[in-house]
Amino acid sequence: MEEEKKENLEEEQVEEKKEEKKEEDSKLVKAFTDTKDDTAEFDKKDIEDNSVMALLAYIWILWLIPLLAAKESKFARYHTNQGLVLFILEMIVGVVLGSLSWIPTIGIIFTILLSICELLCLILAVIGIINAVQGQAKELPLIGKFKLIDYNQVEKKAEEDKEAKEENKEE
Repeated sequence: MEEEKKENLEEEQVEEKKEEKKEEDSKLVKAFTDTKDDTAEFDKKDIEDNSVMALLAYIWILWLIPLLAAKESKFARYHTNQGLVLFILEMIVGVVLGSLSWIPTIGIIFTILLSICELLCLILAVIGIINAVQGQAKELPLIGKFKLIDYNQVEKKAEEDKEAKEENKEE
């Protein structure tokens, strides 16, 4: 009888540990995917008109297309910024780990790390593409906080152009 109680107690402890592990895992996933959403800052028409440009920003060097072709789109520039940060990350990781992978004996470790990092970059690109297609301006996990392109500059320039036109009308 006591053996059964011990076994039941051990089973309950194992179940509790499993539940705790699941909670920890879900917190980790949530922390990774629950990023800042700035969609409310953007004009719906801009989002509709430039979602394809935003999508292109995450496909390797194609981030140049929205950078050059959609200069007036705050939404496209937001995603271009994230695509550029992702591209730079890919280049740095590729060069550093790719170079280190040539070292005899321990190079295999760097090759494995390179593969893992490339997979992570692919996952980030897919997340960015999904956000762009859905019309969301959500930061990418891990790298979304880095700002290399000021997408708010688009609004400032539009306001300056509007003021300049009004001044020309007055004259």
